[in-house]
Amino acid sequence: MMTTRQAPRSGGRGRGGPARRPGGGEARGPAEGRVVLYGWHPVSEALRNPGRALHRLLATENAALRLAEEVGALRIAPEIVRPSAINGLLGPDAVHQGLYLEAEPLEGPDFDSLPDDAVLLALDQITDPHNVGAIVRTAAAFGVTAIVTTARHSPAATGVMAKSASGGLEHVPLVVVRNLAEALIELGERGFTRIGLDSEADATLDAVAPRAPLVVVLGAEGKGLRQRTRECCDRMARIPFRGAIQSVNVSNAAAITLYALLPRA
Repeated sequence: MMTTRQAPRSGGRGRGGPARRPGGGEARGPAEGRVVLYGWHPVSEALRNPGRALHRLLATENAALRLAEEVGALRIAPEIVRPSAINGLLGPDAVHQGLYLEAEPLEGPDFDSLPDDAVLLALDQITDPHNVGAIVRTAAAFGVTAIVTTARHSPAATGVMAKSASGGLEHVPLVVVRNLAEALIELGERGFTRIGLDSEADATLDAVAPRAPLVVVLGAEGKGLRQRTRECCDRMARIPFRGAIQSVNVSNAAAITLYALLPRA
């Protein structure tokens, strides 16, 4: 049986304009259960999302001015800080663009609330937060309904993953399940066509006749799909590469697969 991420709590730290107080800001990390978003796209999209409960926003003076110009009235007043204050929270290598936000995780939908034409991505132990974030961004670009992932062996929707998603987390909810095979079985019982991507599959994507609702199952680079996951798919398919290199990054594979299947689903 599936579980979803914690639902947002009501309220935030208040409403206000582009600045609340000057100074360096407190170098304290987020409270337990909160997620950290940083960088322009993750933070600005979260601020635009009324379903995202907000707690603390740090911004440099220039970043706060840009928010005021491009986002407008904010649901939470930023604390104006120097870049070093955000560096102290994230580390010097994080590309934060002067923005740091602490917020509640977003709630994932139940399977029984998915529409009849839903398109899902299911991730089988893809652990690299950059890859998962890029997949989320791709899913947002193609209008994917939700992404199914596991509570274990998957990165949390925060920090590096959220940054790589470039705001996509606000548009593609995550459904977090305890067991992916059981989730795929349940989706099959609900009428989903389950297509697993496998470089060794006999059929190519153009030979697959997808039917909505649809779930595309992606495995980790190198390991691919686990055997139990394969057994829960209706069809296995591969991308028909013609060049010397016969594989691509899993986020690129997700984009190619969605482009190939969605017009026919």
